[in-house]
Amino acid sequence: MSDLVAGALLLVGAVLSLTAGIGLLRFPTLLSRLHLGAKPQVIGMVLTLVAVGLRTDAPLDIGILALTGLFQLVTGPVAAHMIGRGAYRSGLVRRDLLLTDELADDLADDRGQESS
Repeated sequence: MSDLVAGALLLVGAVLSLTAGIGLLRFPTLLSRLHLGAKPQVIGMVLTLVAVGLRTDAPLDIGILALTGLFQLVTGPVAAHMIGRGAYRSGLVRRDLLLTDELADDLADDRGQESS
């Protein structure tokens, strides 16, 4: 039974990672690519780690897999956020496509404080 569950998790994780890779090539804007590169890729990798964890018996291996998944869950969204902010500040983001532009107010406040 664990073979079936591990196989299903591995298959879903691989499909999510594949869709993230295809989306990086196909999506038109930087922010949509960034979103697709961060979310399904991390979830696909975590599902793959869970599948491998179901098939291993060594507690040390399961601990390493859990730490790897935890670090990916923590660092993936933060890295995507910082790349998005850097791209916005560099002018690589089309602001006319944004529904809400909260960063423009923050940058305007920062510029006002620098000139004082």
